[in-house]
Amino acid sequence: MKAPSSSFSFHSLSGALSGNLLVRSSLSSGLSSPLSRPENMVHQTINTSSTSANSASNRIRPMQKLLRSCIVGSICLSVCWLLTACSSPKKATPIPSAPPPLTPPVASNPAPSAPPPQATIGETTPPVLTRAKSKWVLANWADLPGLNADNFNEAWLAWRQNCTRNTPNLPHSQQLCANVRRLEGQTSEAQRAWLMQNFQPYRVESLSASTSPANGLLTAYFEPVLEASRSAKPGFSVPLYGLPANLKSRSPWYSREEISKLPAAQAALKGKEIAFIADPVDAMVLHIQGSGRLWVTQNDGSRKQIRLAFAGTNDHPYQSIGRWLLDQNLTKDATWPGIKSWLAQNPKRTQELMWRNPRFVFFKEEALTGPDALLGPKGAMGVPLTAERSIAVDPGSIPYGSAVWLSSSGPQVSLNRLVFAQDTGSAILGAVRADYFAGSGDAAGELAGRLKQDMRAWVLLPR
Repeated sequence: MKAPSSSFSFHSLSGALSGNLLVRSSLSSGLSSPLSRPENMVHQTINTSSTSANSASNRIRPMQKLLRSCIVGSICLSVCWLLTACSSPKKATPIPSAPPPLTPPVASNPAPSAPPPQATIGETTPPVLTRAKSKWVLANWADLPGLNADNFNEAWLAWRQNCTRNTPNLPHSQQLCANVRRLEGQTSEAQRAWLMQNFQPYRVESLSASTSPANGLLTAYFEPVLEASRSAKPGFSVPLYGLPANLKSRSPWYSREEISKLPAAQAALKGKEIAFIADPVDAMVLHIQGSGRLWVTQNDGSRKQIRLAFAGTNDHPYQSIGRWLLDQNLTKDATWPGIKSWLAQNPKRTQELMWRNPRFVFFKEEALTGPDALLGPKGAMGVPLTAERSIAVDPGSIPYGSAVWLSSSGPQVSLNRLVFAQDTGSAILGAVRADYFAGSGDAAGELAGRLKQDMRAWVLLPR
């Protein structure tokens, strides 16, 4: 991205795109990011002076007669002029309005202001940009639903996270970030005005869909927060593991079922237990979300919160246990609350259900101190995610770090807001596809467990 002062243009961006500047391989090569999440989910006064006539002239009688004649004549002429003026139509002289105040007073509940005039689209602005998995179609700011209602201050934190990474795929990111920092703490209206003046929206569309190519799918993910113990004990028997020593990248390791059954797999994981939790379904949720927070009771009885960050997998394909339940006609509610409800009625089938997903995820422990405790886990871009402002995308459609306008309305939530592409997942595939980071804890989990609805997206490119 760029700032207004840069010489970057749409013409140069078009050339960069056609030259595969933004393809997925180049996106990843400039980022030493962790492995991606596994799946899911703005009349001057003029002074005058007069001089008195010479008094000697006034004492001369001829002059006095002349003066009297002049005065009487002037009076008559003035009266005639006034009578004529009153009988003739007059044109009102416009009164210049006072200039508006520099800072208008802010109402307690101000109505959304109208957007500033849209910058003129240049002749070199390409109408369509093609990527590996999508096409971007030139759009207008008026096309973006809810533009005036969003609180851009909330999105600025996520934009600041973008600026902590060197993102060569985004043109002129240094100058762009200087403007982002300059606008931090400004009003939402000022931030929106800057965005509209310096960026151009492009609607993201599918390359293959013949009908409704701009429609896609939105899901959500979250960071679970669970109670845990450092050691196994009654009520805390489900282990969460670090990476085993003999795990090789791109080489399938033991499946989930084999890990629970085979002595060799259990031996390889001996001593790799980070913590133990109570519920195998919660463990599955952690595996699918790829990270989480634990309130850990230490061996000395003290408690602290830690983060489990994604470290790797056994390289088996992900299979949805909810899909399996539906296919078996065992439930009609494949959300996490629905799955837990089914297991409560069928506790003896817990392992059978868990084994339907052969993929197993390993974690690494991270401390939660200072500002880190307020941020989400790191996404595939390598920056901490921001609750309700970060999304996971298919990088072949939308590159990491992109500013995106997300619009989605459905039974669970209505979203019209500025978000940033900062993560991905193995199930996040396609042109118009996003996974919305809902945040941490139970409320975020409730949304993430149920959200599955239509969406549209616009990538915002610097002019």
